[in-house]
Amino acid sequence: MNLKGVLEGILFVVGDEGITLEKICKILNISLEDAKKLLKELKTTYESDDRGIRISYLGDAFKLTTKKEHKEYYKKLIENTDSNLLSPAALEVLAIVAYNQPITRVEIDEMRGVSSSHMIRRLVAKGLLKEAGKSTLVGRPNLYKTTSDFLDYFGLATLDDLPSIDLSKYNSDEESDLFTSIYKEKM
Repeated sequence: MNLKGVLEGILFVVGDEGITLEKICKILNISLEDAKKLLKELKTTYESDDRGIRISYLGDAFKLTTKKEHKEYYKKLIENTDSNLLSPAALEVLAIVAYNQPITRVEIDEMRGVSSSHMIRRLVAKGLLKEAGKSTLVGRPNLYKTTSDFLDYFGLATLDDLPSIDLSKYNSDEESDLFTSIYKEKM
């Protein structure tokens, strides 16, 4: 098995959380020296001019990051007016954060039922969300909240201007009707 390819996949899967050298050793079942050698080989591969990513050591973890030399193109991507339209998924994440801030990525994922890490990164890059400290939960995950750019984007003076949500219509006894069919059995 090509452990360098497996390591590349692991770095992709962990995303901006990153992974420690010790965890790489444990997952790949290799020594510390072998893990360092694999990382160095993969890092050398990414240093080529025809590659757009690299391996960085940030916050005690190894992560895949974009190359600083390409920064102007990434800025254009974010500033491009076509990409400034918000997708339904982006709006959903923004709504969850706006009504529940500060909130962790895991809490957002639980509410949505899907991973939100990519969407949160995009919304942070667009300046609509920002990190608001660390949670007291195990692992001390980042807390996210909306920014003043969020308020500007939606034409709000403060978060108090958000429309209120009437949850009473969602907490009705209509659940009992789920098991009652409108179709009658013929005898």
